[in-house]
Amino acid sequence: MLVTDSQIHVWEVDGPDRPWPQPPRNEPQREGGFSAEEALAAMDAAGVDRAVLVPPTWVGENNATALEAAERFPDRLAVMGRFDIDAPDAQEQLAGWLDQPGMLGIRVTFLAKPRIEQLDDGSLEWFWDTCERHGIPLMMLLRGAPEKARPIVERRPGLKLILDHMALDLNVDAAGAWASMDRLVALARFPGVFVKVSSVPNFSAEPYPHRDVHPHLKRLYEAYGPQRLFWGSDVTRLKGTYADCLRMFQEELDILSADDRELVLGKSLADCLDWPE
Repeated sequence: MLVTDSQIHVWEVDGPDRPWPQPPRNEPQREGGFSAEEALAAMDAAGVDRAVLVPPTWVGENNATALEAAERFPDRLAVMGRFDIDAPDAQEQLAGWLDQPGMLGIRVTFLAKPRIEQLDDGSLEWFWDTCERHGIPLMMLLRGAPEKARPIVERRPGLKLILDHMALDLNVDAAGAWASMDRLVALARFPGVFVKVSSVPNFSAEPYPHRDVHPHLKRLYEAYGPQRLFWGSDVTRLKGTYADCLRMFQEELDILSADDRELVLGKSLADCLDWPE
């Protein structure tokens, strides 16, 4: 069984060769960057075989670092790239997006107020339509607002939409983060919606094995099934150890059969993103 992490950030420090947007969008999760080699060393130590690289928000829409890593380690790394929705040639970029070596899809984040408002004003309809037409899977960060995805998938049955970090709010305490669970479970009736069960320890108020979150994970399992749940770490932001983040899914969740674990820990993600194991 191959274990695949659905989210790792790699990046280089701000500099002439890899300039970040100014003013900065947000603070990096750690100083000094995080290289592909560091990611692979952490993966090896934890028992992780492959990972999807997700360029972080603070580097802007530059996917070069991640794509270069995937080119050097194609058997272990692939990319869900960031995309400049406002680029003049955005339509043309989408047409050839999946032709880039190592590119599996697009990750979009809705953090700033103007971007969040676009989810309601209809200005992104062309983007969802084009991604569906070209078969581009999307990862989407919706902090505490999974219901924003409903109009997107309701009208586009062919679009694959993966909700990052269970669409939980990363900026509230562990107990409050789960307030959006009912709205997330309600989306399970749309077969094109998938859920990254990533950064799970960050949403727990208890030490390993984080038993306070097990009932929530059970709800997601019962709603989505193992075919639509993808384990992940977001290791540079992770509370606790990388190995324990994985071990909880390998050993502590009684709801998962051996076959379920194989799906949640990699096979389902590989199938969704067309990244053969």
